[in-house]
Amino acid sequence: MIAFSLTSIKGFMSQLLLSETFDSFSFIEAEIVTFNTFHIDGLIQKDFFDTGMDLPEYSPWKNVREYCFSIIKGRRTPLSFRFVFSLSRKSIEQLVLRSSPAVRPEDVQGLYLNIHYDGRQLSCVTGTSFQTFTMDKSLEHAWDEMVEKFFLRKGIDAERI
Repeated sequence: MIAFSLTSIKGFMSQLLLSETFDSFSFIEAEIVTFNTFHIDGLIQKDFFDTGMDLPEYSPWKNVREYCFSIIKGRRTPLSFRFVFSLSRKSIEQLVLRSSPAVRPEDVQGLYLNIHYDGRQLSCVTGTSFQTFTMDKSLEHAWDEMVEKFFLRKGIDAERI
């Protein structure tokens, strides 16, 4: 787990809400506080769809990005918000196979990005969650390194805290 201060709030928000930068991530949940508090759960309600469709557990960010933007946009800055993303299941499997051969992909619950704005500062904390206990930290370190490289490649101004 590592924490980042996202130093260009406007630049990051543009990447988050107006571009495809995070579209491949799974959207776990959000809480956005403006004139009301909006809680959004990214868990797909499979009963809503036709049977037989092969659906992921969580919505991709690209499917809810515009909705979240509609809540945030306006003259006033949100009082706060929190977004939780996970690396997609397919990408988790690829990272596990590359970096942590001792870990089984099905034992990884998620590799997370926790983005938080408190009205003044914007931060991001990485996280890992396993279905079983493990002392092996190789996947956690690989995920942290992957996030740092992702931010650098996308031009996201981030400083380790």
